[in-house]
Amino acid sequence: MARLLLVRHGQASFGAEDYDALSPLGHEQALVLGRSLAARGIKPALVLRGTMRRHEETLSGILDGLGSAVPTVCDPGWNEFDFQHVVEIHRPAYRDRSAMLAELALSDRPDRAFQEVFDAATVRWSSGRHDAEYIESFSAFRTRVAAALSEVTTLLAQHRDILAVSSGGPIAMAAALITAGPEFPAPLWASFNRVSVNTGVTKVIAGRGGLSLSTFNEHTHVESDSRLLTYR
Repeated sequence: MARLLLVRHGQASFGAEDYDALSPLGHEQALVLGRSLAARGIKPALVLRGTMRRHEETLSGILDGLGSAVPTVCDPGWNEFDFQHVVEIHRPAYRDRSAMLAELALSDRPDRAFQEVFDAATVRWSSGRHDAEYIESFSAFRTRVAAALSEVTTLLAQHRDILAVSSGGPIAMAAALITAGPEFPAPLWASFNRVSVNTGVTKVIAGRGGLSLSTFNEHTHVESDSRLLTYR
């Protein structure tokens, strides 16, 4: 059977001017994953990635760790949804980054405080009751990722092992689509997205019956070093 490995990007730079750049830890996570794949004898025949900087930089680290070049195809279908826009629609004050960081700094755990806002914002977005307010509705996001999955299915017929570097949102969407179909309940997507680990690996198997989710968010390569285990 053919195999697709969906990889979430390494840790990005939350709170920095350019969130899309990997943090130093994010670069390390990508390299560690590449070395882990090499040690297990995994060498993809083709690599896909979204077009975001964090996807490109993560893939670079993975390939360095693998120690080999792999043909690469860019597909914007694997790009993350604009979570900053989704959060700002829910909390307009966060359009001012300084104001957002100042508010979060008042909490004992700024990361948890932001997660609470993020969860509420994505519940609103995914409800389907406010689609006109968003640049990309949740329904449009679902359609985009479904199209990317369809394209991968075609590519898997030619390349038995594919690795795709993406983000938590699209990977969670792919998992929901594969396990529950296009009419899945939005909370299913949220439950996958909430636990996504930086450089976590989701394995999808392609067989006669179509795509099947084999494992979700596997991250043993970062469990031996608590520094490397991050969610944002």
